[in-house]
Parts: sequence; C-alpha cells; structure tokens
Amino acid sequence: MTARAAAAVLLALLLAGCGVPTDDGPRAVEVPPGPFPTPGTATSTAPAGQVDEVLCFLRDDRLVPVVRRIDTPPTLDRQLQHLLAGPNQAERDSGLTTALPGGVTVVGARLAGARAEVEVPEAGDEIGRSDEILAFGQIVCTLTARAEVDAVSFLRDGQPLGVPRADGSLSLAPLTAADYAELTRPG
Repeated sequence: MTARAAAAVLLALLLAGCGVPTDDGPRAVEVPPGPFPTPGTATSTAPAGQVDEVLCFLRDDRLVPVVRRIDTPPTLDRQLQHLLAGPNQAERDSGLTTALPGGVTVVGARLAGARAEVEVPEAGDEIGRSDEILAFGQIVCTLTARAEVDAVSFLRDGQPLGVPRADGSLSLAPLTAADYAELTRPG
C-alpha cells in the first residue's frame, strides 16, 4: 500500500468516526426556548420591564406624558413616588424637568371608587415656587393615565382643597386631564 492510499484510508476512518451522522435529506430542528442574544440583539435598546407606567413631566412649561417600562404594576402611592423622584438621567438629557417636588408636596394617595384622592399638607414658606399649576397638572396627568382613575381630588386634612386648573381658576371638584389639556403636548 502506498503512502497516498494509506492516507486516504486514514482520512476515511477519521471522517467516519467524527460523530456527524448523515441523512438522506433535510430534517426539522426544534428551536430551543429563548430568547437568545445574537450579535444583532445583544446590545438592543429594547425597554426593560413588562408594564407601562405613565409619568407626566415638563418640557418648555408644557406637560409631557412619558412611558416607562417597569416589572410590576405600581400602586397609586408608588407611581406618585416615581413622579416625585423626577425624570431619570435619560429623560433629563432629552430636556424633561419637573415642578415636583417643591411646587406641591404630597403626603399620600388612595383610590375612592374611580377617583384618586391625594393628600396635600399645608405649604411651608420655603417653597417659593410659582409653578403650582404645572405641579398639580403633573399629578392629575399621571394619575388619570391609570385605567382605574377617572379623576383626581386634592385634600388637606381630609377636606377638599381648591387647586388651580390650567386657566388659573381654582377648583374644589375632582380634576381630569382635560382640565390641563391646554398645557399638554405629546412626548
């Protein structure tokens, strides 16, 4: 046997033993559960979270609804905490600001039927802000974006509190996003 013949036999044996079976035709392959990162999706900018949370911030003295993705639906109080914390860095970089905190202080909120009742303490002298309309508008815009909230009432010591609407008039009645429509613009 020549060296060439011996090499061909050795190569055939190696290929036969490499463990890759041959089929007569194509076969279906089941896709394993995923998702799996690929070079195209590994650095995806897809938003995290499973639930939309609407928060209303400000841009150029206009109310701007912003949707954040979070893992679980927030309670009324938790959503107010997120609003009071203000825009995150990316939102600030896009020009969003807030009149909260400072314009209005919030003690807490509860749901009474389809109305959110927000408790607001007595304002201190240190506030010194003139954008109360925008601050109340942020709260109303944010809470009425929730499916279960139709209107927002403001209370001080459990009593109805007159708050300014977009036109500057005070209202003791529950407020809706429509009361601030002239101050709202799309994100």
